[in-house]
Amino acid sequence: MEIKQLKYFVCVADLRSFTRASIALNVAQSALSRQVRLLEVELRQPLLLRNGRGVTMTDAGKVLMGHARGVLHQIERAREELGRVRGTLAGRVALGLPPSLMKVFTVPLIHKFRACMPEASLSISEGLSVNMQEALTNGRLDIALLFNPVVSADINTFPLLEEELFLVRKKEKGFISSPIPLCAIADEPLVIPPQPNSLRMIIEVELANMGSHPKIALEIGSISAILDLVAHGAGCAVLSRNAVTNLGAPGVFSLQPIVNPRLHSKLLLAVSSQRPATLTQQAVQDLIMRTVAPLLLLSSSLTKRRRLPELAV
Repeated sequence: MEIKQLKYFVCVADLRSFTRASIALNVAQSALSRQVRLLEVELRQPLLLRNGRGVTMTDAGKVLMGHARGVLHQIERAREELGRVRGTLAGRVALGLPPSLMKVFTVPLIHKFRACMPEASLSISEGLSVNMQEALTNGRLDIALLFNPVVSADINTFPLLEEELFLVRKKEKGFISSPIPLCAIADEPLVIPPQPNSLRMIIEVELANMGSHPKIALEIGSISAILDLVAHGAGCAVLSRNAVTNLGAPGVFSLQPIVNPRLHSKLLLAVSSQRPATLTQQAVQDLIMRTVAPLLLLSSSLTKRRRLPELAV
């Protein structure tokens, strides 16, 4: 059994496709398939089920996956420890960011990361909080910034920021952007993410507490697409000012504060509670904790946003 084979197996299983894995690994698909097949021959049982839509893991593959991730993690730790002997941090860190943070956060973070950890590598991917939380638990991500994650024993979270939510509608001449009671939102046609979604859960739970439910005009999984639809008059949305600032054209929209009660979305840094963080991962966590909140506060000019206390990582 070779380390390369485990790495190939994990990548194929994660991406559920030999084609996508070959692109990600920059390896010929035939070579990738051969190495995984050699691993199956050595273990004397199939690890992946091939079908027209891609691949899925067998029960044996699921068992191996847990061990393979542990082995690959230990190799990264070994490389990191050897780098520390040289006085540098090394290794790879996989970070997940929600769409509303990619634009404002990625470039400044990479610049600071390269300055602080020139021998380490950072992989950044974009995703919805629900999907990224799952990626943390199965090892595809080391760190993620999540909005309102579901409480789980599999992850540890550290608060970064709390953002007020607004009713976002297309700006119209003569419209006064005054506060709107939460109960009145039930009468507005909403363009909203499909379930499961943390933002949608906030809206539905608070309205349910009032004996009401949202009036859903459209379900769209992309915040950018939601803003495009709102800009064309398809309905309203409930979003933070930061999401509108970073993903839309702020001058196109009117933002109404939601009152009685006010709604807030919490941004947290999340890591797996099942895998010990490497020194490089700890350094990236600290870098994020010191960087993300000031950048978001600067980008959105929201003076009423409340900053949560930072925790040492």
